[in-house]
Amino acid sequence: MADEEPVDQKKYLEESCKPKCVKPLLEYQACVKRIQGDESGHKHCTGQYFDYWSCVDKCVAPKLFPKLK
Repeated sequence: MADEEPVDQKKYLEESCKPKCVKPLLEYQACVKRIQGDESGHKHCTGQYFDYWSCVDKCVAPKLFPKLK
């Protein structure tokens, strides 16, 4: 048993939290669609991307830390 590779709980918890963050995901996807074809490179969706992952992280954190050794 000691030789088994530990399972990354964070990835599992992220998947379980993604459905709770649909609104920021839709905002990010709308932004990506809006800026498609921007040749200047000035437009980006960084804010929406970080808003989405911040939502996921806030959901994951309280569930993850009790599982850490």
